[in-house]
Amino acid sequence: MSNKLTYTRNIGIMAHIDAGKTTTTERILYYTGINHRIGEVHDGNATMDWMIQEQERGITITSAATTVFWNYNNNDYKINIIDTPGHVDFTVEVERSLRVLDGAVTLFCAVGGVEPQSETVWKQADKYNVPRISYINKMDRAGADFFNVLTQIKEKLGANPIPLQIPLGEEDEFIGIIDLVTNKAYKWDDDSFGINYFEIPIPDNLKSLTEEYRIKLIEGVAEESDELLNKFISDPNSITEEEIISAIRIATLELRITPVICGSSFKNKGVQSLMDAIITFLPCPTDIPAIKGINPYTNKEEERKPDVNEPFSALAFKITTDPFVGRIAFFRVYSGSLEAGTFILNSNTNKKERISRIMEMHANKQKPLQKIDAGNIGAAVGFKQIRTGDTLCAPNNPIVLESMEFPEPVINMAIEPKTQEDVDKIYSALNKLAEEDPTFTIKTDDETGQTIISGMGELHLDILLDRIKREFNIECNRGTPQVAYKEAILFTVKHHEIYKKQTGGRGKFAEIFIEISPADENIKGLQFINLVKGGNIPNQYIPSIKKGFESAMMNGVLIGFPMDNLKVKLIDGSYHSVDSDALSFEIAAGLAFKAACKKAKSVLLEPIMKAEIITPDEYIGDVTSDLNKRRGKLENIDSRIGYQIIKVKVPLSEMFGYITTLRTITSGRATSNLEFSHYSEAPKEIIDNVIYKIKGYIVNELVK
Repeated sequence: MSNKLTYTRNIGIMAHIDAGKTTTTERILYYTGINHRIGEVHDGNATMDWMIQEQERGITITSAATTVFWNYNNNDYKINIIDTPGHVDFTVEVERSLRVLDGAVTLFCAVGGVEPQSETVWKQADKYNVPRISYINKMDRAGADFFNVLTQIKEKLGANPIPLQIPLGEEDEFIGIIDLVTNKAYKWDDDSFGINYFEIPIPDNLKSLTEEYRIKLIEGVAEESDELLNKFISDPNSITEEEIISAIRIATLELRITPVICGSSFKNKGVQSLMDAIITFLPCPTDIPAIKGINPYTNKEEERKPDVNEPFSALAFKITTDPFVGRIAFFRVYSGSLEAGTFILNSNTNKKERISRIMEMHANKQKPLQKIDAGNIGAAVGFKQIRTGDTLCAPNNPIVLESMEFPEPVINMAIEPKTQEDVDKIYSALNKLAEEDPTFTIKTDDETGQTIISGMGELHLDILLDRIKREFNIECNRGTPQVAYKEAILFTVKHHEIYKKQTGGRGKFAEIFIEISPADENIKGLQFINLVKGGNIPNQYIPSIKKGFESAMMNGVLIGFPMDNLKVKLIDGSYHSVDSDALSFEIAAGLAFKAACKKAKSVLLEPIMKAEIITPDEYIGDVTSDLNKRRGKLENIDSRIGYQIIKVKVPLSEMFGYITTLRTITSGRATSNLEFSHYSEAPKEIIDNVIYKIKGYIVNELVK
């Protein structure tokens, strides 16, 4: 089995929007024989962009998985590929894919270089320690600059890019690559859709450049071991190709370098060398350390090796709904094996699940499997309750693997079905979509009774509402998108709360002394510290006090927005042997929260976005002036030939409809990208404005 896993790769393709991820994946499907024609994003017939919305808009919305086979050095390799979206609104798809992948290919546009979402996906890969290779795509485009992108990877990402190739020409003159490992030049045959390529002599004008970068490569390799260093000192050319490749692979797996290659996927150049690089430099399942988890019964750490003889363990990283087969759970098997029709334990819910069918996915098509082994990615059907991030394991060998963290929604929208008969149907539809997408949430406004949906951006909610219309046949009225504000407190306050109620017979009584303050750094939710001594409050009532604060935090005292984090110290209290109960202490906690937060000065927090605007030189003044009006804080302006790149932090509330304004003031020639950065305290005039809007809105809704 270990030998078999050596020939398996689990990789993801990730990049900024429009860097060419799906186009590259389509070429891989063509060259590996999975597809007999090349699908194009702009024609709406890309295999991996199977959703109607993806085909219409020309963007990837949901990550799609497929399996291909590639022959390298007379060995057949199995490659499980996940093509991820580039748009920041769907960054959750990248997050959950990287959690279960062994390696990644990061695409960069040869013209755009390192763009905002490039930085985001790079940080996500760093978070999960995913080795990666870099592929500089679109070398045929006007303005392509391979060496400039290398510099950006180093400076903007803090990475160590090591070019394994340099391009043969650029823009219209791009015809092939020079391989620095073999010291040979290759040219692609356009008539064969890039299937055929042949060796050519290295052009005279590139010989010195080739020699310079090859020496740099060999110098870097020589640092990997004393033996290679001695070889390099005596004769640099004595280091063999096999030694160079081995040293590069080790450094890549240890995350010390990222090998860089180049090509033009749309023009069918460089994809085969990308496939060879995936096999050569990215890890197989046995290269990855054994995964660790907690035994839920003993609370001790255990590990699972990628071996069929180990107990079965897997992580469900995505849930989707198919109109024909129902709910599908994508999962990565870390150890053991699973046969169709067997029972497994969902260790997060502590319930057994029967997996009636197992499938290998190819975009939205399924290939049935009887069995799936460690190191592979599959899909399960027939379960009752599996959610994103749940651990699936053998019932007699339970383990809970580390789950995934997802960003919180930053934009809200009120919706309602257009017809009364769809009222019940819409909740079922929304719950199915929320099950698929952890960054999509639903709640009911207590005061207006409206259904509020929340997501990562306007495009995110727009796509979800379009899916409700197409997949569930429900027409919706929608409100204006609203910012997802939060509340916080600034000061530390002590408070004494007594809840007493006597109505004849048994009454209610609870007394607590608390101290509330902002939570410690990097802590979300309630940080509850119990300092009660001597049994002044019985232990059975402590969880109720904590629950009371957690419930109260859902509605802040300033406007009613949720409070993201809070530290509560329960210092002391008292109880009555007859009148006290759990509910009394829960109510007391809620009352204490409201009273103490008013004294601790509640403030409103607004989401701040990281924006990058690319504009021609002549519009720089108009664009920056408009950003200043939107309370933007300029961070940096980079100059490129003919245009400027503006980096700015700006409140989300000021950016609704910004794309239309930007197109107007730049005659449609500028582009922008928005990405969530952090929450920051809102100015007093913004707080007053939000209070005024909400109070007026509630009054109008109640009048209706």
